[in-house]
This record gives sequence, structure tokens and C-alpha cells, in this order.
Amino acid sequence: MVLDKLGDSLKNTLNKITSSIFVDEKLINELIKDIQRALLTSDVNVKLVFELTNKIKERTLKEDLPAGLTKKEHLLNVVYEELVNFLGGQGAKISIDKKPFKLMLVGLYGSGKTTTCGKLAKYFSKRAIRVAMIQLDTWRPAAFKQLKQLGDKINIPVFGDEKSKDPQEIYKKYAEELEKYDFIIVDTAGRDALSDELVVEIKKINALINPDETLLTLSGDIGQAAEKQAQGFHESCDVTGVIITKLDGTAKGGGALIACSVTDAPVKFIGVGEKIDDLEEFNPEGFVSRILGMGDLEVLLEKARGAISNEDAEDMGKRFLKGEFNLIDLYDQMQAMKKMGPLSKVMELIPGMGQIKMPKEAIDVQQEKIDAWKFVMDSMTKEELEDPTIISGNRVDRIHKGSGREIKEVRDLLKQYKQSKKMMKMFKGGSMKNMERMMKKMGGAGGMKGMPKF
Repeated sequence: MVLDKLGDSLKNTLNKITSSIFVDEKLINELIKDIQRALLTSDVNVKLVFELTNKIKERTLKEDLPAGLTKKEHLLNVVYEELVNFLGGQGAKISIDKKPFKLMLVGLYGSGKTTTCGKLAKYFSKRAIRVAMIQLDTWRPAAFKQLKQLGDKINIPVFGDEKSKDPQEIYKKYAEELEKYDFIIVDTAGRDALSDELVVEIKKINALINPDETLLTLSGDIGQAAEKQAQGFHESCDVTGVIITKLDGTAKGGGALIACSVTDAPVKFIGVGEKIDDLEEFNPEGFVSRILGMGDLEVLLEKARGAISNEDAEDMGKRFLKGEFNLIDLYDQMQAMKKMGPLSKVMELIPGMGQIKMPKEAIDVQQEKIDAWKFVMDSMTKEELEDPTIISGNRVDRIHKGSGREIKEVRDLLKQYKQSKKMMKMFKGGSMKNMERMMKKMGGAGGMKGMPKF
């Protein structure tokens, strides 16, 4: 999970609230210390940590209790809202209001800037936007080849000239061709923000291209130094936002994220993994919700849209409502889940599931089950896939031998089908009370101001 240590610490803090009988000043002081410890461990600036916790304490002790909320709910809501404000409030999205829209990337060596170009290209091309990339890094050997390889993988055109050492000359060469696209991503050479040579070069490129957005790419492991770099780039290169990469599994990620959020260059995207799809638009509300174990429906839906088309989803939904659910549908579901990424990452996006302390081994076993079931289904006839009720003991034996899987795995699949079928009947019959009881068992709940209760 992104910043999992910070998330675990904050979840433990909130669990302390829910398990307490009374909300008094003693409890609030304990929570403040826990929050301070969690943030300082994640390399967040000491001054900023104390500003945040003082706000939480002041609001909790002085604000009148809002109508309809208990003291516990109010305290939870204050913690949630102040953490969101701490990370940038409403966030800063990129609005494409012209064509071609030009986005230029600047950054430090080793920050993953060129890889991020490919991720951005994939992100925007999925939104039916015609994207092109151009490589203006004439310093790093094979920079053009790296970007070209990324572009070929995602079917995005890449422009550049390996022989030229003049980035302005390269851009002028392809400027007319680039005008045919909706969205242009410009990769530049990476160096330190305080490098005079970089400032001169970037200013020249900036004046020539006149980008609509200039995003600074910083690695999450830079920690609190991110603030100085972000401010330096912002002042010299008109940076409009920041992309923080390598946020998965780094203790300093919290420091980098918050350091940038308090500058005039807000965080606009975060890199959450090494794969081309591991880039997310930074939404402070969803991000805080996720690290607190409350899920992030916006990102979950975004992943789902990439895994299954709207037409397929609508068709499947209609069949479910009619009670028409077979193993082919279950197979399609599993294929979509596979496209959405590792099960552990998908689970943390589902409201309530992030609070369930499920061992990694259990998640891995579940993923292995899904892989095994695909082999089992491949050994079934079309008739068996469409009507699993006809699968008798003899058929189970034939399927297990044909697939090379254990009999138990075949039976587990049929059991999963029956449970899914039962759930579909609940939806069809409108038995929402049954669904609510099921969600409570899973750890889900309703919401207040967009924040699920604990």
C-alpha cells in the first residue's frame, strides 16, 4: 500500500477513538501524540506537524457539536478534514481547455521523469485524447530510446533526434507535426533546481514552447527536501504542479507529499508503482480516506473503467438484475479484476476492506485461487459454463483431470459461483437489509461528509 506505515499508524489512532467509552481531553491528547508520532516517522516537517495537531485539538475542544453527530464522529471528522486540508484540500486537477495542450516535465536525475512521461501519456490516451511525446533531453545517453520504447508499448508517437544536442532545435523541427495532436508531453533534461545551467536551459525551452502546464517530477524518497526543490523550480521555471513518484513503500513519502502541498506548486499526480498504469491523479480526500482504511471509490472506479467497457458493464448489470448469472460472467469478472491489478491493491480501494487486517499470505492465496479457477474453466464445456448446475460428480472428476487442478479447486469454484448467484438474487429481490448486514460483516459502513463511519 502507498505509505503503508503511515496508514497503519493512523488507523490504529482512529481505532483508539472508536474503542473508547468517553471522548475527553485526556483521549484527545493521546490521539494528538499518536498523530504526531505517525507523521514524524514519515519524515513530515516538525513545524507542519505541530500546526496540524494544534488545529485538530483546538477544533475538537472549542467547536460546538454539529447536529446529528456524536462526539466520536465529530472527532473522527475533524481528524479526517484537517488531514485533507494538510495535503492540499480540494486538490489541483489539470484542465485541458485548448488544443494542442502542452505539458512539460522537469525534474531531478533519477526521479523517474521519463517513465512518468509514458505513464502520463497512457493516462490521458485512455480518455480518448490524442497524445504525442517529444524528447528534449540531450544530456542523458539513450534518453530518446527509452521514451521511444515506452511510446511503442502504449502506441503513442514519440518525436526526437538522438544526434542533435540543441533541445530548441529539436522542438522547432517537429513543432508543425505536433500541432496535429490534442495533448503534447515534453520531456526535458534532469538536474538540480539550484543548477544555473539548468535554469538557463529551462527558461529558453519554456519561452519557446510556452507550456500550459509545467510539472516537476520528484521521487518520494527525497523527503522534506522536496519543499526546497519544489519552491526552487517554481520560482525559476514557472512550475504549476508536482508529480511525486515512487510513493509505494517509502517512509519519506509523507514528507515529500506534504512538503510540496504547502508550496505554490501543488501535487497533481502520484506514482504508486512501477507499471505503466501505476499513476493516479492526486485527490487529497481519496488519498486520506485510503490511508485511513476507508477506501477510495474514485480510484477504484477509474481502475474498473480501464478493465471493462461501459457497454460490457451495462450488459452484465442487466443480466445480473434478471438473475442471469453463469460461470462465463464470473470468468469475465475475474478477468476484469486481473486487469485492475494485484488483489491487495484493489482491496485497499474498497471502503471498509482497508480496515480488515488480512495477512499478506491470505491475499496471495486468493490471487492464486483466481489463477487456478481460470484453468478449471478452460476445461469446461460451453454448456457447463452456461449452466453450472449440471456439473455432477463425474463431470467434476473429468474437469479436475483435464485442467490439472485439484478436485477441491473445482468444488471451490462452484461454491464461489453459488455464493455470487445468491448475492445477485439479493440485489434482484431488493433485500438491502441483507446486503447491509453483509457489508457490516465485511467492515463497510455509511458516510458523513463523504467520510465513512468506523
